[in-house]
Amino acid sequence: MKTYREIAGDAGSDILGQVKEQQARLQARLAQITHTIAVMSGKGGVGKSVITTNMAAALAMLGHQVGVLDADINGPSVAKMFGVRGQTLKVGKNGVVPVLGPLGIKIISMDLLLSRDEAPVVWDAPAQQDPFVWRGTIEVSTLREFLADTDWGELDFLLIDLPPGPERLPNLPGLLPVLHTIVVTIPSEVAQLTVKRSIALAQQLKAKLLGLIENMAGYLCRKCGALGELFPSSGEETVNVLGVPLLGKIPFDPRIARCSDRGIPFVLEHKDTTAGEAFAQIAQKIKRNITFGEGER
Repeated sequence: MKTYREIAGDAGSDILGQVKEQQARLQARLAQITHTIAVMSGKGGVGKSVITTNMAAALAMLGHQVGVLDADINGPSVAKMFGVRGQTLKVGKNGVVPVLGPLGIKIISMDLLLSRDEAPVVWDAPAQQDPFVWRGTIEVSTLREFLADTDWGELDFLLIDLPPGPERLPNLPGLLPVLHTIVVTIPSEVAQLTVKRSIALAQQLKAKLLGLIENMAGYLCRKCGALGELFPSSGEETVNVLGVPLLGKIPFDPRIARCSDRGIPFVLEHKDTTAGEAFAQIAQKIKRNITFGEGER
C-alpha cells in the first residue's frame, strides 16, 4: 500500500480500491485465527500488559499457537516484557513477519518500529504543520494495518493488549466480527468504579465478555506464604453487581515485576508459585469458556 504522504500527493489515487484490498487481507488473516481476545482495563496502572503477557505464555504452555498484538500505540510495553526489543521486523512474501518470543509466541508492537527508547510516537501528516501524538482514527488505522499486513499464520489465540480506558474498545468490533474480552482490575474502589463502566460498555457492544481478572489481589508473604490484604475492596463486589464471571485473582508478587523487566514471562520461571498457578488456572478457564467447535483447533 502507499503511504499517507503518497496518497495525499496523488490526486488520482484509488483510495477506495486500496481500502477494499486491505479489508480483503484483513479477512484472510482473521480466517486463520481461531479466537481473538481483547484485554482491556478501565484505567491505567492495573497491570493489564503483565496479564496479557503471562496469559499468552500460559496458553502457549498448554500447547496452543498464540500471538500478541500490542495495541497500545503510544505506550507499548509488550515487546519489553517478552524480551524481544531490538529485534527487526522483516517483510516476507506474505506480509510483515512478527518476531518470535518464548514458546514461539508471535508478537507485533509499535515498540519494534521505534528507533530509540525516548522516541515519541508522533504523526507527521502532510497537511499538518506540527506533528502530534497518535490518537483517534490514526490509532484505528494503525491497528487495522497491524492486523491486515502481518503474516500471523494459523493461531489458536490472538491476544490484543488495549491501551487503558474503555474508549478504545468500540474501535474493535468493526475490525473483528467475533471478539472476546477480558477486563483487568485491582481490588480498589477507584478501580472498581471505572471497571464497571468498561464492563457495561463491553456488554453494550455485545463483545463476548469472558470475565474479570483481579490483579494484585493481596500481598504474598515471602516468609510464611500467607496472603495479606493490599486493598480494602474486592473485584468480587463488581462480579456480584454486574453478573460477570471472575476468572481469577493474581496475588502481588515482586518477582512478576522483575521478570517483566528482564523480558521473561513470570509463568515460565515461577509456574509452581501461588501467582504462577493462578495464571495457569485462568488460562484453563479461558480455554474451557471458549468452545472449540467443529473444525477448530
